[in-house]
Amino acid sequence: MPGHLYGPGLRVVSSFALYTTVVNRLEELRRRHQAAEQGGGAERRARQHQEGKLSARERIELLLDDNSFEELDKLVTHRCRDFNMDEQVIPGDGFVTGYGRVSGRLVYVFAQDFTVFGGSLSEANARKICKIMDLALKTGAPIIGLNDSGGARIQEGVLSLAGYADIFLRNTLASGVIPQISAIMGPCAGGAVYSPAITDFIFMVDRTSYMFVTGPDVIKTVTHEDVTKEKLGGSMTHNSVSGVGHFLASSDEECLQMIRELLSYLPQNNREDPPRRPSTDPPGRMDPALDSIVPAESNLPYDIKDVIRRVVDDGEFFEVHQHWAKNLVIGFARMDGRPVGVVANQPAFLAGCLDINSSVKGARFVRFCDAFNVPLVTFEDVPGFLPGTEQEFGGIIRHGAKLLYAFAEATVPKITVITRKAYGGAYCVMGSKHIRADINLAWPTAEVAVMGAEGAINIIYRRELSGASDNGASRQQKIEEFRERFANPFVAAEHGFVDDVIEPRETRPRIISALHMLENKVDTMPRKKHGNIPL
Repeated sequence: MPGHLYGPGLRVVSSFALYTTVVNRLEELRRRHQAAEQGGGAERRARQHQEGKLSARERIELLLDDNSFEELDKLVTHRCRDFNMDEQVIPGDGFVTGYGRVSGRLVYVFAQDFTVFGGSLSEANARKICKIMDLALKTGAPIIGLNDSGGARIQEGVLSLAGYADIFLRNTLASGVIPQISAIMGPCAGGAVYSPAITDFIFMVDRTSYMFVTGPDVIKTVTHEDVTKEKLGGSMTHNSVSGVGHFLASSDEECLQMIRELLSYLPQNNREDPPRRPSTDPPGRMDPALDSIVPAESNLPYDIKDVIRRVVDDGEFFEVHQHWAKNLVIGFARMDGRPVGVVANQPAFLAGCLDINSSVKGARFVRFCDAFNVPLVTFEDVPGFLPGTEQEFGGIIRHGAKLLYAFAEATVPKITVITRKAYGGAYCVMGSKHIRADINLAWPTAEVAVMGAEGAINIIYRRELSGASDNGASRQQKIEEFRERFANPFVAAEHGFVDDVIEPRETRPRIISALHMLENKVDTMPRKKHGNIPL
């Protein structure tokens, strides 16, 4: 009969009733989607904008390629029924999760929506994050977290804490397998800080992002210290004092653009090579300005970044940890279109000495590059490790060994250029031939020695000089003799510790030639579960 459906043993069902049910379901679906997209409502989003912050969905839209975002778990809700939470249920539960594209390449992303319960972590939205982290590991693609949260959802007690622990585990398992990037775009406190800390890079936004284990109020109660949020855990504090932050952005928009730029240097996972792109900068380009960039007097500073920019493709250098441990410069660049990691001593800051912070800074960067198949190019001008009781008491021996360990452990192509000083143990640490560097080059201005000429003379000729009547003249003569005999690159070249002494203008083509030669390099480590880096 028209208008009815028949089935053996089944009652007659009106097609109109089925149609009505479908329409109702579609309306319900649209209502729930709309509720999820509204988050905490227009008023709370306006408050975000007044504070200079974008909403979670606006951030994702700016981060990803146009129309590439596919949201997952949009309709998930919390299951807490205590403290009247059953009356406050919003689809998505304050987290937006899914996948999309950055420059056409797959990435996974989650964004905390501060307008919903302050972006707090619940059991439900923790599972949302864990789901996309699992997918990222299975498919071998980076994961990006946009953090803006008040921390664990107190109403859920241990369930929210368990959610954090589930995330920490996945951060650890993914480490060295896929790139993990965290953007702190609001508050990040308590247990919430440890997930970003495990990830590879942390971006912070000036004046709107904060990170601390315990906030100013707790500190004042326990230790009676009076400190502001900005001074305790603000973006500049973590970018210049603690070293927790790697990048500092002036706005949400700049932060998201910087993440896109960083991803352009990185492979999707540890089984791939970094993405190459055509270069218009000739690989054979020489730069005569490099011939005079190092001052004639060895105690005068110069900016190593000027050297880096003159050597790399188009002068583009994406610096990491720009504001922390400035005596060591690290970052990404390209050589003939191929991404490389750059590690360089900075003579313009602390004379380029290695200290505790710079050793830790360099070690972590070197290990990241090694994990993700990014070749290492080192520019060396180091007079040694920074002396002083503060450094010794702080464990410079242990921390300096981290950088040594990282360089020695790395199996990616390693190229070192000695521009000026390479003294003592610091010479060994900074990508020397002895710790498996592949190609070591030196400029004619290089000084490879146990220590500087003046210090060496004071030790070698201590008795002779102490008894000499013309102490000043004799001392100066011996300094000049020592400098001529040892403070040059030729002794090291005679022993094969540097592969060649080159004219500075040749640096770019020589590095690119070495990178091409090392393209299929295979190096191995002894069979073991993992080493025991001196943490």
